[in-house]
Amino acid sequence: MNPPDLSTPEGRAAYRAELRKVAQPARLTGMGLVVVGAILSLGAYPNWVITLGWICFGAGWVALAVALVQRNRYHRRRISGG
Repeated sequence: MNPPDLSTPEGRAAYRAELRKVAQPARLTGMGLVVVGAILSLGAYPNWVITLGWICFGAGWVALAVALVQRNRYHRRRISGG
C-alpha cells in the first residue's frame, strides 16, 4: 500500500474521503446508540427502560471509541506505507 499523496488539494480531499469510510458502521452504530440511550435515559419511563437507556448510552460510547482506534490505526498504517 502506497502512502497517500498529500501534496495536492485533490490528494488531500481524496484521503479525507478515504478516512471517512474507515469504521463507518461502528461510528454510525455508536452515534445511534448514544442518541437512543440519551432519549431513553431522560424520559419519564419505568426504571428498566431508564437502565436500558444507560446501557445503550455506554455501549454507544464504547463503539465510538473502537471506531476512533480503528481509524487511527488505519491512518498510521496508511501514512507509513505499510
